[in-house]
Amino acid sequence: MLAKKVAKLINDQVTLEFYSAYLYLDFANYYIDEGLDGFAHWFEIQAQEERDHAMLMRTYLQNNDVRVVFGTIDKPDQEYKDLKAPLKAALEHEQFITGCINKIYGAASDEKDYRTMECFNWFVKEQGEEEKNVGDLLKKFKLFGNDPKGLYALNQELLTRVYAAPTLVL
Repeated sequence: MLAKKVAKLINDQVTLEFYSAYLYLDFANYYIDEGLDGFAHWFEIQAQEERDHAMLMRTYLQNNDVRVVFGTIDKPDQEYKDLKAPLKAALEHEQFITGCINKIYGAASDEKDYRTMECFNWFVKEQGEEEKNVGDLLKKFKLFGNDPKGLYALNQELLTRVYAAPTLVL
């Protein structure tokens, strides 16, 4: 049985993961409006990943007889002043989510909840990958984003991203 604190943190994280998907779709909308379909595609795939993370956590809670309660998902309210702004916001958001995942892992450790720690090992690793991916995209944008040909090439590269659903045994 999950400790109440651990269960609440995971339940709250489900909502945060759905918010992440919502935020990334907002970024995609911005890039569509700016004519950058590759950037939009990249964030649409990010949104799929975040929804899957939420569903994995939801299943984990349900498999441990914890009632899942969805929280309110706030509307993203950011104004983007330039093409780099969503990328910077995405990196900051991933760093925030990493802190939340670490908090869950820490609470599970405090409770000696080895099953949750084992499950969240995957999410800890995943967050490292998420931060690296967004960070790499931001670096590429800084290198090529001010050159129209470079921006076009980067946009085309981002169109090739393929979604791979996570495989995690709960």
